[in-house]
Amino acid sequence: MNDETSQQPPQPDPALRELDFLVGTWSMKGHMVGSDEENIVGEATYEWLPGGFFLRQRVKLDFAGFVQVDSEELIGHDPETGRFKSYVYSNMAPEPLPYQWDVNDGSVTITVSYGPLDATYTGELGEDGDSFSGGWRPNPGADETVNFP
Repeated sequence: MNDETSQQPPQPDPALRELDFLVGTWSMKGHMVGSDEENIVGEATYEWLPGGFFLRQRVKLDFAGFVQVDSEELIGHDPETGRFKSYVYSNMAPEPLPYQWDVNDGSVTITVSYGPLDATYTGELGEDGDSFSGGWRPNPGADETVNFP
């Protein structure tokens, strides 16, 4: 077969470019709902894997002095749903956790619903493009002792 187009490697879905604004290292700080003490601190780094099919997120987080979270997440695009899906590998779970992402003009919604985990993150890129704010909340009916806001 001499058709050059049939021998071209696959290309990343153009929808993945919606995640470009995340690339880089972000400092994180926050608190649980009802507390003013910023005792959740860490860093998230995003980078494209070679080929551009997946965005890698690495997180190191001190959760109120109780837990040190160290995780790696691979985010890809699901052309059937038009959403992004990911798996998070961390020191907090013996198996990868599945997440669903919706991204729209700097607005991000991330949902996990797996076993007792049942929560959604909603966040927004700041107008300056250098800040991001949002938070995790338990989904309706979720156990708040596991999915605390």
